[in-house]
Amino acid sequence: MINGVKSVDVAILTESRYVNPLDDSEYVMNILWEDNLLKSALEKLGLTVARIDWADSDFDWKSTRCAIFRTTWDYFDRFSEFDAWLSRVKDQTMFINSIEQVRWNLNKSYLNDLHEKGVKIVKTTFIEQRDSRTLNHLFLDLACDDAVLKPMIAGAARHTYLINHENIAEYEAIYRTLIAEEGMMLQPYQYSITTRGEISMMVIAGNFTHAILKKAKDGDFRVQDDFGGTVHDYEPGYIEIEFAEKVVKACDPIPTYARVDIMWDNSGEIVLSELELIEPELWFRENALAADKLAREVKKKIDESSVFY
Repeated sequence: MINGVKSVDVAILTESRYVNPLDDSEYVMNILWEDNLLKSALEKLGLTVARIDWADSDFDWKSTRCAIFRTTWDYFDRFSEFDAWLSRVKDQTMFINSIEQVRWNLNKSYLNDLHEKGVKIVKTTFIEQRDSRTLNHLFLDLACDDAVLKPMIAGAARHTYLINHENIAEYEAIYRTLIAEEGMMLQPYQYSITTRGEISMMVIAGNFTHAILKKAKDGDFRVQDDFGGTVHDYEPGYIEIEFAEKVVKACDPIPTYARVDIMWDNSGEIVLSELELIEPELWFRENALAADKLAREVKKKIDESSVFY
């Protein structure tokens, strides 16, 4: 029961830190702002809505018609628990995006799947857990001056490192510890990330809605605000919009919502850096109409599922 209500139509999935936060920092206030824009948009369509911690052991997931992933930003630090929760709850409510797409998108090997469908990505070495090769060997095979090492399952730049010929020995022990526990990936560093930044393109039901530009702070390469990155207004061109929509339409089925992160590679071409289908920040505060559009798509999913209920 949530606030005296036995059931809700839509559970907006968050994590315990953000259910009733005491922290009133700008970061947390933006999280609440984003979630509440979607909540209000859903309520305008006559749906009952509650923000729920995905790990709330007291919540009856059969009491909600669907659950939409929004700010479950602790899942990669609690992955075994999250994975077990997905398996348990998938038969109790409808996930948006779908459980199949969530599981596919959890592991960055999805980039290779999209590459095989004609989506241009950065050259990537995917390294399976317990691979015996040294980091130095993998780096030399990549044949570049600088490379980025990061986990296959991660977020917020967790264990993301900039590797080069001078510092690679310092990361060998870190890499051996990581690869013993999880898969990793190694990519040539794309220098435009520090000069031009990374564009996040929001796509609802296959159609572009709005975009923002993320830039790293001086002296860093990570664009996330956790590391001092900044967000800027951005009006993408036709080619960028076409690329983002092509990425989403390469998914089957087309996801209800997506964030397509793109950048320019070292040859000056647009490439996909990430496709986020689980819990991406969607910057509804930059375009509240996109929240309305997503709400309509969620209601459509609920209405369609009711036909077969």
